Amino acid sequence: MKKILTLLLLSFCAAAGAQNHIERVPVAKTYKYRVYLADKKDCGFSVKKPEQFLSQKAIDRRKKFGLKVDRHDLPVTPAYLTTLRQRGLRVCQVSKWNNTAVVETTNPLVVSELVALAFVDSVKKVYESPDSVVRVARRDSLVGKLMNTANVYGYGQRQAHMIGADKLHQAGFCGDGMTIAVIDGGFHNAEVIEALRSCQVLGTRNFVDPRRSVYDDQSHGTMVLSCIGTNLPGTLVGTAPNAAFYLLQSEDGATEFPVEEDNWCAALEYADSLGVDIVTTSLGYYQYDDPALSHKYYELNGLTAVNSRSASLAASRGLVLLNSAGNSGRSAWKKIGFPADARDILAVGAVNADGLNTRFSSVGNSADGRVKPDVMAMGERSAVIDSDGSLTFVNGTSFSCPILCGGVACLMQAFPNKRPEVVIDAVRRSGNNANHPDNIFGYGIPDLWKAYEILKSSKK
Repeated sequence: MKKILTLLLLSFCAAAGAQNHIERVPVAKTYKYRVYLADKKDCGFSVKKPEQFLSQKAIDRRKKFGLKVDRHDLPVTPAYLTTLRQRGLRVCQVSKWNNTAVVETTNPLVVSELVALAFVDSVKKVYESPDSVVRVARRDSLVGKLMNTANVYGYGQRQAHMIGADKLHQAGFCGDGMTIAVIDGGFHNAEVIEALRSCQVLGTRNFVDPRRSVYDDQSHGTMVLSCIGTNLPGTLVGTAPNAAFYLLQSEDGATEFPVEEDNWCAALEYADSLGVDIVTTSLGYYQYDDPALSHKYYELNGLTAVNSRSASLAASRGLVLLNSAGNSGRSAWKKIGFPADARDILAVGAVNADGLNTRFSSVGNSADGRVKPDVMAMGERSAVIDSDGSLTFVNGTSFSCPILCGGVACLMQAFPNKRPEVVIDAVRRSGNNANHPDNIFGYGIPDLWKAYEILKSSKK
């Protein structure tokens, strides 16, 4: 399916509880452009006084890991944004890490005026509204059909045991005190599903349409959240059942344009400001509604797409980031998506219950020869809670990624002062293919207890 490229619900998802109203809605013709700013002159701030522009939580996390505040952290020059607004443009998103601003207009001729501005380096179209979009008014009834087993992890036993998350839990590391940001599509019904009552949601934000709740549409994020945070012994226990969450929506279900990369960047920077410990995101991009805007293979270097650039910066801000590798293994593209190509992250592919790679899981390597995917986790018939509150089984790297994220969060709980790149390295080294990583299996399936032992003996 085209929307949320890493989602692959191969008919395992139950649709019985959905009573959705679908309609085609006309939209006003608008255009959005990413404006690359030339510098941050006169931004009004200095890296020597981070308390003036960074949240205290973001500062504290950098101090804990001995990380320097640098030019990427400096805000975009306010005067530049003022000038853009004075020209009748609506500023939709701003990324200080990329020094970019996304502006909206009804007049595409404005581009020639923008490139003439001294503070503008370049301009790229990232969105053109269609004549109409399909809107789905979700009306999922809360069926809440659950199944029980004698195993404490319920139907999540295999996916937790495969990566050694259960061993971390037995040692007392269940995600307590860890904060996870989930950047995804919507989290429909997540706030009212009984099975998710134990999930500690600290806050939400919609970067697609701030006027709408993240709970309004799309069930993808709900399922992603569930395989980490559910705590229903005998039915489903997630891989970090005691963690806390921020739910951030960056995916627009109506269209597919590069502006969603900018939404994603804004969400990641917001997660940084919140002081979260770890980010999981089951989104990836390469093909857009306007083919001229689609990505090329040579761009898979972690430094070209704006979301990949931001993802590559996450570790240097103190964030551990996991991104699904993608589900393009059987498509013409085949490769990982963006930002799975990023550096210093864990791009997660999918295996089945027997530990064999699934045919849909995207392959690497990156364009510059780095091993991708980084690691693997269970992404075939993964147990999740759907938006009708029922237990169901789904396929996709969309689920192998958060399953592993929860386990890594527990690992970070055990070693709260280990820097992101050290944690990432330990997870890779614990993989069952670490001695001969390749472009299909990466470093393999991590054994997080082995990663625990690696970190325990590490002096870094």
